[in-house]
Amino acid sequence: MSVGVGESNNLGFLTASSKRTWQPVMTADTTTLSYWLNWRFFLCALWILVTMVTASIIIWKFEGSRKSESARRENQQETVGTLYEDEAWNTCLKGIHPTWLLAFRVFAFVVLVALITANALISGGGIFYFYTQWTFTLVTVCFGLASSLSIYGLCHGRDHRQLDAERGTYVPPTLSETADISDVSKSSNTHEERHARRTAGALGYVFQIVFQTSAGAVMLTDSVFWLIIYPFLTSADFSLNFLIVSMHSVNAVFLLGDTILNCLRFPLFRIAYFILWTVIFVIFQWIVHACVSIWWPYPFLDLSSPFAPLWYFGVGLMHLPCYGIFALIIRLKHFWLSRSFPEAYRCLK
Repeated sequence: MSVGVGESNNLGFLTASSKRTWQPVMTADTTTLSYWLNWRFFLCALWILVTMVTASIIIWKFEGSRKSESARRENQQETVGTLYEDEAWNTCLKGIHPTWLLAFRVFAFVVLVALITANALISGGGIFYFYTQWTFTLVTVCFGLASSLSIYGLCHGRDHRQLDAERGTYVPPTLSETADISDVSKSSNTHEERHARRTAGALGYVFQIVFQTSAGAVMLTDSVFWLIIYPFLTSADFSLNFLIVSMHSVNAVFLLGDTILNCLRFPLFRIAYFILWTVIFVIFQWIVHACVSIWWPYPFLDLSSPFAPLWYFGVGLMHLPCYGIFALIIRLKHFWLSRSFPEAYRCLK
């Protein structure tokens, strides 16, 4: 949702003017007590507090404690948040070798690193004052984790399969090993496969959480920029450039591409992480503005407006459709592939 900042690397860049910079007009001194000690801030703070508590409760309820997670593993009980090791690096179709997913992830990671680095070098470190760059960096980290897990899966998957064979357990085979699998035994072994597959480690769960958080945040940043900021909140002489367009499109393209190829689950309850990600950004902005009187990166964050509580509430509600649209895309993918390629589809029904 950013459009660029000034040239210097300290807070002075935020007050400098530039034809390349989109800066809302300052409406009030944000360091005064009167700016914060009023009904607008307290109502917005109430929204944030309720949101934080609700998200935390959801995470605790579905993720559970370490003790309960260990008990579920011992009882081989699958939960809504369960992730199997191979789901972090395998493809959704047996006809697509995991190497293609690895190549895509490495390519995406390199491009994302190049773009965020170029953006920082051209516009300065102040780009991280914006939610867009926070999210873009998160997506970059996501593809870094994804690439690492794909490399690990391809390098150690065979060793795990041999070890599991000795232990009498089952892990989905690679493409070359699936040619002679009997179609007759597929349906009868589905229940056993779910309990015998290796559950993901901590890194696999971190990747899934980062992926789902990135998905919601990217939908939010790109939709707000293209539907609200660019058409209504930019000046008449503002013009798009390569980096601005890339910051609000490339990350979404790569996430959708990975979604098409991977067999990762998308539990709906993890919208809580996406919400907490935005809450952290808002609190960060509050702290910065309480210390330094500078313009807000987005006009709807300005607490001096009598409509501020409505803006905060409205943007908060946008998290639901933004996350829901991405979840719907994954549901449609599962629906189509499971019916078009029932024998080759890897994802659990």
